[in-house]
Amino acid sequence: MSCSLKPVLAEVQRTTVSVNGVVIPHGIVAHEVQHHPESTPVRAWQQAARALAVRELLLQEARRQDLKAEPQTDGDGRRETDDEALIRGLIAREVRVPEPDEDACRRYYDHNRSRFRSADLYGASHILIAARRDQPEAFATARDRAEAVLAMLASEPGRFADLAAAHSDCPSATAGGNLGQLTRGDTTPEFEQALVRLAPGEMTKAPVETRYGFHIICLDRHIQGRQLPFALVRERIAEYVVERAHRTALAQYVARLAAQATITGVELPTQTDLRVH
Repeated sequence: MSCSLKPVLAEVQRTTVSVNGVVIPHGIVAHEVQHHPESTPVRAWQQAARALAVRELLLQEARRQDLKAEPQTDGDGRRETDDEALIRGLIAREVRVPEPDEDACRRYYDHNRSRFRSADLYGASHILIAARRDQPEAFATARDRAEAVLAMLASEPGRFADLAAAHSDCPSATAGGNLGQLTRGDTTPEFEQALVRLAPGEMTKAPVETRYGFHIICLDRHIQGRQLPFALVRERIAEYVVERAHRTALAQYVARLAAQATITGVELPTQTDLRVH
């Protein structure tokens, strides 16, 4: 952690967080921090304190309404705590959103058609000459080997499978370098960027460097993704629309409770992205 952030973190950690006079101990905030990965320790602490304040606010409201905890057990036998059950019961009672109708789902589909496409498929082969940048001499030798193999392929492109079997350091060498079908995200970013620029039957003109070494890549085929029909994704859209509406309604409900409460040491959000643990 930067030295400049240490005084800020210390100041944040000294701040007392309370909801209607109920103090949230610093030790509980410190334990909660693990559930809030953030870019800085200060932000992680603030997010943890905020989440615990929201939790305390909801628990107080559940008890004010004299709700009874009815803990549930999941498929793995894990049982809710009474506090978790109280919060779930309160939210189920107070935060309700209507099921989206067919027109609402259709509108979302029409406005977000690019989200509902099957993935492009790439059939690809490669020859990997393994190398590590922290071994400069071996790295330079690997680059030379990759360029030598590429030179052979330039004159005899039909020998790709044979040269993969003879030179590749990837297990795919036993299949002539064939990697099968790939979609975006299946490979390293550098490999993917080179792959998607190729036309079927084309090979990279220079070795492609990734953290694994140098690749010679050949695109065997490219199958374009297709637009998925509305009927196929209608249920997924409905679930997303309900979940998004529920997040918004929960944020609004918490904001109403916070407006009527006395809260110190933290500012509660009034929009979406509240996390209740």
